[in-house]
Amino acid sequence: MELTDIGANLAHESFAEDLEAVLARAEATGVSRLIVTGSDLQSSRDALTLAERYPRQCFATAGLHPHHAEDWSPAHDQLIRDSVRARRLVAIGETGLDFFRDIAPRAAQEKVFEAQLAVACDHGMPVFLHQRDAHDRFLPILREHLPHLPRAVVHCFTDSGQALEDYLGVGCYIGITGWICDERRGRELYDNVARIPDDRLMIETDCPYLMPRTIRPKPKTRRNEPANLPWVVETVAAARRQTVEEVAALTHANAARFFGLEPAS
Repeated sequence: MELTDIGANLAHESFAEDLEAVLARAEATGVSRLIVTGSDLQSSRDALTLAERYPRQCFATAGLHPHHAEDWSPAHDQLIRDSVRARRLVAIGETGLDFFRDIAPRAAQEKVFEAQLAVACDHGMPVFLHQRDAHDRFLPILREHLPHLPRAVVHCFTDSGQALEDYLGVGCYIGITGWICDERRGRELYDNVARIPDDRLMIETDCPYLMPRTIRPKPKTRRNEPANLPWVVETVAAARRQTVEEVAALTHANAARFFGLEPAS
């Protein structure tokens, strides 16, 4: 059984001291491919470095998370465009809107979201998207660019059933994290995940965040890592009334197709 973690923040400082061990544990649990998320200028550079250092296991995205929208600069734009031309990226992002925390002004978030979508359109690249409490603005902006985008995934989906239908209706893929394993806040997602078609479902840890609450025995650390992805698969399979093997196979194949990787084995 092979798995792809489509959202691993391995450039996060919490992985600085033991990254080799983290990658080894992922491999040992069947997580053979990791899409390393770039969410600001430095993490995007680090994601690219990891993809070069571990070309069989790690693949890079580059983008600017909406929390950092005010940091957008020509350097970000140039890094993304140069990396695409050099075929060093598998997607552009993380990009989108986050009105839950409003760390960056909403106008700045929207401007930078549109800028990154424009880069993706220019180069025919898939996009790795973030949306929280911003659906009503996010969807119109995305819809305007979708005719020129090959593929889009709404990563770490935690929104309503209606939002899910909206994204599926415009052709998006959906990324599911350990949020679904949280009985306190993930019940709606648990109830809705079966509505995602087999060919649009992908899975991720969003590590070091969103540790699955179903892990037993309970971990001693709060840092999530790719080796915990099988716990997400288990819960998704139960919610969809599929086997673990079915969910593993279809999500691994979907990720290969989405990110333009070699066909899943």
